[in-house]
Amino acid sequence: MSAIKKTDDSGRQVLPKNVKPIEYTLKLEPNFETFKFDGDELLELEVVEDSDFISLNTLEIDIKETILLTASGKEIKPESVKEDKEEQYTTFKFSLASSLKKGDHVKLSIKFVGELNDKMAGFYRSTYEEDGKTKYLATTQMQPIDCRRAFPCIDEPNQKARFSVTLVGDKTLTYLSNMDIKEEHFIDDTKKEVVFNTTPKMSTYLVAFIVGDLRSVESKYKFRDVPVKVYTTPGQEIKGRYAVELAAHALEYYERCFDIKYPLPKMDMVGIYDCYGGMENWGLITFDMIDLLYEKGKSTIDVEFRIAETVNHELAHQWFGNYCTLDFWDSLWLNESFATYMSWKCCDHFHPEWRIWEKFVGKSLQGALRMDSLRSSHPIEIKIKRADEVSQIFDSICYQKGPAVLRMLADWLGDANFIKGVSLYLKKHAWSNAKTSALWNALSQVSGKDVESIMKIWTECVGYPLVTVKEEDGNISIEQHRFIRAGDVRSEDDKALFPIFIGLRIENSIDNSIIVKSRSSKLSVKTGSFLKINGNTNGVYRVNYEPQRWEKLGCSASKLSVEDRIGLVADSGALSISGYIKTSTFLTLISDWKLESSYIVWDTMLSELAAVSNAWKFEDRKVINALNAATLSLVSEKFHTVGWKFSRDDSYLELKLKSLLFDAATSSEDEVIISASNKIFADYVAGDKNAIYPDVKSTIFRCVASHGGEEEFNQLLAIYKNSRSPDERSMALKSMGAFHDPNILENVLSLLLNGTVRIQDIPLPLSAMSRSKVGTEVAFKWMTRNWKTLRTILPSGFSMLNSVVNICTRGFGKMEQYRMVKNFFDGKNTMEYNRGLAQALESIKTNAAWVKRDSNDVRAWLIENKFLC
Repeated sequence: MSAIKKTDDSGRQVLPKNVKPIEYTLKLEPNFETFKFDGDELLELEVVEDSDFISLNTLEIDIKETILLTASGKEIKPESVKEDKEEQYTTFKFSLASSLKKGDHVKLSIKFVGELNDKMAGFYRSTYEEDGKTKYLATTQMQPIDCRRAFPCIDEPNQKARFSVTLVGDKTLTYLSNMDIKEEHFIDDTKKEVVFNTTPKMSTYLVAFIVGDLRSVESKYKFRDVPVKVYTTPGQEIKGRYAVELAAHALEYYERCFDIKYPLPKMDMVGIYDCYGGMENWGLITFDMIDLLYEKGKSTIDVEFRIAETVNHELAHQWFGNYCTLDFWDSLWLNESFATYMSWKCCDHFHPEWRIWEKFVGKSLQGALRMDSLRSSHPIEIKIKRADEVSQIFDSICYQKGPAVLRMLADWLGDANFIKGVSLYLKKHAWSNAKTSALWNALSQVSGKDVESIMKIWTECVGYPLVTVKEEDGNISIEQHRFIRAGDVRSEDDKALFPIFIGLRIENSIDNSIIVKSRSSKLSVKTGSFLKINGNTNGVYRVNYEPQRWEKLGCSASKLSVEDRIGLVADSGALSISGYIKTSTFLTLISDWKLESSYIVWDTMLSELAAVSNAWKFEDRKVINALNAATLSLVSEKFHTVGWKFSRDDSYLELKLKSLLFDAATSSEDEVIISASNKIFADYVAGDKNAIYPDVKSTIFRCVASHGGEEEFNQLLAIYKNSRSPDERSMALKSMGAFHDPNILENVLSLLLNGTVRIQDIPLPLSAMSRSKVGTEVAFKWMTRNWKTLRTILPSGFSMLNSVVNICTRGFGKMEQYRMVKNFFDGKNTMEYNRGLAQALESIKTNAAWVKRDSNDVRAWLIENKFLC
């Protein structure tokens, strides 16, 4: 019998289902000198069909001994143990005489040695410096398919089991796992053994264990009798106070929302130096330090928001993902999109002053619409045949479009019905797995609406519509076609008919009852009414109007909500890229909004302006300077009105607006602000640590770099190496990509491969480099020179290679550059990064067409408005 079925009933490549896991009993002992770990596993299995083999996922596991304990108590060794390294599984073959009988419960005992690797995958080591010494801790990252690096297992989300974990090692260290400690005892004078209680049924990707020198802070707010703690390396734990108090309150909030008790006896959150974002391991969440540590008076308000959003996201997973789990990775959005949506709801609950949904429309929704306007995008729910394909879909479709679709759905159903339906879904599939259709059924049952017929298209079809609006004699006609950023929609692109939530705004009211499912439709409106489609920008689509309506909307900002204004600006910017309107139409629209009050509307205007500058960066330098002058003209009046003196008495929204306009002024070459930034930075490096207000530190670092030389590089490098603040280190590293001297940029890039920069931080300076002409050119050459090294060191589990390829190529904007990039990758196996590469190539081609089409239009507008002679 073949050990791997090439397809199951769904066409997925998975392990055979002749056995089912019941419980894993594990004992693991990491060694920080050899970077190996010893493993002793006893796996209880139920035999589902008569067979003579057991196949388990394994990767970089050296199996030393295997014994099968049969239902009758016999101990049998396998006839053969064969590993398929490419497919990442090992098959244990037994004789026919000792074959496995349906209904039997057997136990497979395996002794093995694993790699305590430095790939941030499986059971791995994290490295850090303390008191001048290099130290290590052992931690885990199993999602999506790296539990097989930690121990032999059936590494599929729907193969849930219980886990009984024991950890062995230095008696002075801290030992953590998903559950609380059952017992511990000393083995000898130096070692101890820590036994944890058995977990409930859960998926392998959620198993976690940590061994290291850690300290904790516990929440003062009591969440029932459940201890909530943050663990970090010594001296950092006090910075976890904000996160731990937030977590205790958020757990309580989610219990009320879902009407389901948090089922585990504790909640631990651990800051790890080598970690990519956050990982929702049940009862033992791991975070990158930057997403967990906060210092009041020193950290920025953006750090506060990022920690809140990340912590709330991972805690939402404790229900949506852990308690009820996706059936397979093609339903990844069920986990990630929902946790993201709930994290925004939770943030809004505790911080209404943040105006969180305005930010959602300006940041998250627009990020989704940008990605999904590419022909190389993918549906929210994408068919996954092999688990190793999943890493590339942890992207903005999953984390941004999915939540936007959920927001649209919740608006249609009503928030109370939406949450009640989600609760029903979780209760129906508790401790088990489910597919998207199960969620639709629960929501339909509660709301009485046919949710699946409306939402299935949104999750299973790629892209979204452009709604074109025409007005005549008291009627408006609406027509939908797929929106492609390049503007070249083909018939094969445009087959889906999306149910469009019209959200018709007439004067001050919005009619949310209208859903259009056809290619075209007509609506009656009162002649002369002020109208806008997609009120409050709840719908996941773009809108194009006739020129006179664009003009009316641009002059009627006071009649529009903040979300409406964000949508209007973003739509006009996107439509200019694709050629549906002239770029000058967009530039004229925003040029009249110099007194705009909302920071997120300002952020959207400046982001769309930056898209123009980015596309034009390989053009005439005089035009680039004129675009900078246009930006400065736009922000100058408001900037000087709000000022750039910062105070802790400023509200959240005031701080965001001030810091945003300060950044825009430096980016558009305001000489006064540039000079002030240089002076402030000089005072800071001279020892005045209060010289820079936290919320403009990243701007000042970037400003100094973009106008600096070798001295400034060394100063920023010293900050990066010596700062104890993860956020400040991140700012310094990111800013180093803003230098314009190619030699300095080469020095920056050398840091990425010599061990100075942690692997998860490699994209930071590269992203900054992609915004400049010289940075884009230098980064691409660096990538091509170091291609073999990058293929080796970048972990595939987080799609890091996909990200690096995309960042190092997307900044180009000419067809000859498109061909250069394409030629480099021709003939290479692009499986690990094909999405990122396809998206970058499409962006290059789109920008090249945009500049060619609207170059004269932009030049004429700049001349007419006296920014260009």
